[in-house]
Amino acid sequence: MTLLTPARPGETTAPRPVPWHRIAWVTWRQHRAALAGAAVLLAALAAYMWRDGLQLHQAYAAAAACRPATSAACAAVTSTATSTYASHVQLLAEMLQAVPALIGAFTAAPVLARELETGTYRYAWTQGFGRQRWALGKLVPLAIVLAAAATAVSQLFSWYSQPFLAAAKLASLAPDLFALRGLAFAAWTLAAFTIGALAGMVIRRVVPAIAATLLTYTALALTTDIYLRPRYLTPLSIKNSGPPPGAWVKGLSYTRNGKPVSQAQIFQALRQYKVTSLQHLPHGYSWWITYQPASRFWAFQWIEAGWLLALCIALTGTTIWLVRRKAG
Repeated sequence: MTLLTPARPGETTAPRPVPWHRIAWVTWRQHRAALAGAAVLLAALAAYMWRDGLQLHQAYAAAAACRPATSAACAAVTSTATSTYASHVQLLAEMLQAVPALIGAFTAAPVLARELETGTYRYAWTQGFGRQRWALGKLVPLAIVLAAAATAVSQLFSWYSQPFLAAAKLASLAPDLFALRGLAFAAWTLAAFTIGALAGMVIRRVVPAIAATLLTYTALALTTDIYLRPRYLTPLSIKNSGPPPGAWVKGLSYTRNGKPVSQAQIFQALRQYKVTSLQHLPHGYSWWITYQPASRFWAFQWIEAGWLLALCIALTGTTIWLVRRKAG
């Protein structure tokens, strides 16, 4: 039977589903403005990192080439490079930390919420897309593009901040840097995207979904920084000494003859023995530093990326399930 041949009695014909590349094209047409906005934001950050990063690397290369390295002149060159660019790295890190939340709120939250709010989803479901394919066709291509862009920006930031990390001026596991490098930045971007998509599906209104996405992402990021990440692996402790270079210091405690003492008791002992350092206190006083070594960076990256990916799969599955359950 051809397209021009009428169906025989009792024979039914079902329309062919719209191909995936057509759905992707519709998604691009509908959301190209949001993608363009994300591209402009990421491109601006990348351009700044590239321009400032070249100057930063040149400054540290000049400091490394200075001879003799122990001279006052070389120390001044290194100090100048550090003082000049430390604030740049910190400012850039703060801006990048907001990028996943902004992408999730202004790119992902409106994807489903806008059509649900206006009612145009009913028209889409009659065009051969199907509910599930409609949702997947909207979410998956956008998520892939944004994750790839986040990966590129993360790699550029790793190159940008490398001189500070190599000189142990920054701890690679510290919260203000860790989530911006390696696998974590793309994983957090995907998490923000799936949070936004689910918020849009549940709330079905664009502005409230944006607000819910920002609040949820912020709460998740803070919970991870304060409670989860420090416990990925058991921290190490070192006695009466400073931590290794680049370590993420988590705590400082004191003991006397193996028993914990408070900081107030330590200050009292310093005054009693008229000394200014714990090293000059009588035998039995010790201090302990708890830390995560820099060598655990990639172990922490895989742990964090792993549970974030599992969260993204769960959130996406929940979103698709809600789409399938929604009445037409």
